[in-house]
Amino acid sequence: MTTESALADGVREALSVDAEAFAERAAEEAEIVKQELRDGSFDNHQSIVGFEYEFYAVGDGRWSEESRAGEYALMRVPRRMLELMGFEKELGLHNAEMSTSPQPLSDHGLRAQLAEVRARLEAAENTAGVEGMRLVSDGLWTIPPAGETAREYLTDSVEVDGVVVAVNMSDSVRYHAMANAAGDEEADGAEPGGGAGTPTEPTGGADVELSAPGVSMTADTVMPESLITSIQPHYQVAHAETLPRHFRYALRIAGPLLALGVNSPFFPPDLYDDGWDGERVLAEGATENRVHVFESVLNARTDADKVRFPRDFRDVETAVDRIAGDETLIPMPDPGGSDRFDDEFATFRTKHGSYWRWVRPVFEGASRSAANARIEFRPIPGQPTVRDSIAFQGAFAGLMQALAQHEHPVIGLDWETARDNFYAAVADGLDADMEWIGRDGERTTDADTLYADLLDHAEAGLRTAGCADDEAAEWIAPLRWRVANRTTPASWKRDRVRARLDDGDDFETAVHDTQREYIRQQADTLIDGGFSAWTDD
Repeated sequence: MTTESALADGVREALSVDAEAFAERAAEEAEIVKQELRDGSFDNHQSIVGFEYEFYAVGDGRWSEESRAGEYALMRVPRRMLELMGFEKELGLHNAEMSTSPQPLSDHGLRAQLAEVRARLEAAENTAGVEGMRLVSDGLWTIPPAGETAREYLTDSVEVDGVVVAVNMSDSVRYHAMANAAGDEEADGAEPGGGAGTPTEPTGGADVELSAPGVSMTADTVMPESLITSIQPHYQVAHAETLPRHFRYALRIAGPLLALGVNSPFFPPDLYDDGWDGERVLAEGATENRVHVFESVLNARTDADKVRFPRDFRDVETAVDRIAGDETLIPMPDPGGSDRFDDEFATFRTKHGSYWRWVRPVFEGASRSAANARIEFRPIPGQPTVRDSIAFQGAFAGLMQALAQHEHPVIGLDWETARDNFYAAVADGLDADMEWIGRDGERTTDADTLYADLLDHAEAGLRTAGCADDEAAEWIAPLRWRVANRTTPASWKRDRVRARLDDGDDFETAVHDTQREYIRQQADTLIDGGFSAWTDD
């Protein structure tokens, strides 16, 4: 049986699952989760941190030497190579993902996270280098595979026995099933158990529309989402009952932290609409197009907008109900049978995978002792270096510690304002107009005041977790540098495209050569350096 045929069979099996029965199981299992919460099963004696890190592969070495077009062009990663690296597959064949082992929030814990990422990434880069590739930490790739346009790569698909199969998508039934079904009518916050009640036949689904400033592209699968890559810090609360308060704080810091991390100001040039030249892109384009990609592509397949800035929740049981009641896109078959603690709520657990919020609560655990309630912080794109990436992990964890402990008044910031801050950061990065409530209760829109308070509390949280003063300052230093220099990865890219256009380059050349410069700089600094070394000063 061919890979395509096996995928088609798997897609048909997934779509044959009765959606109403799936929703009923999720609702029933939500009650199990609530009981385990009441029993204290998700409580821990201290806060724990974890990290997910996505990459894409580009041609290096012999591929770069063959032609200028092949220099750092996107490349498909052989599946066997992913296994050798110890990385996981993601949506596109060019993607690779790493997840760290959870560690206690402390200086030793953060150093363990940093050391694990560095060790595994260095080994992966050595493996990739043998095949003429390198892994890139970034927000959105801009140089398509040699001999292909980005549009061709993202939209290439075939039909196998009535099932649409994206040619450049990983061989995951879940990913391909998303291309062959439109969701039900269940909305976020609806009562668990609602939704369609009949199995879905493969139909090719509705067209997907990628929509961002200057870019509109139609595809028949969700493959355009593979343009983007991210980092995701995780924070496990010590006591599950405090999750709503921590979550509320996480939403208030989402905009300011995203503004520090923006790193996707450009698309592959062939994707831009007519009339969008370099000057217009620089004037009207967003600094964090990754958010537009994720929202527009995945929301095209559902009735409610599953990818969005989430609402606060008043108690932990409400969070459970929202996950259980979230619109079901693909009611995957019950995984079960692995003898995990959370197999008791295996169907509920599968719903986490498509609970696409920029900040989301998660309840799971392979064993009762490992069970945890955590917040996954998803707004931040891939960063130029490992050190900068872990700085965001440290800042997020430190803020989760300190803001709640100090009862910081920013918790009173209206949800609508927190949401507006987030989308202002998407548009303008550090130049965004954002509102903050300082420790004295005064409202401010001054960026220096906002970030002094934000990063002071991030350091304070790390000190509370056991870091010495100098250690806490060291973890946050890369972010303080960005504020002081008003420089983000997105502004670094925009400045270089601006300079290349001024020197007479056309827009495509300016974007591609800026991307090559980004990758060359990263080659020297990814494992052991920092983004601050990239500036000309």
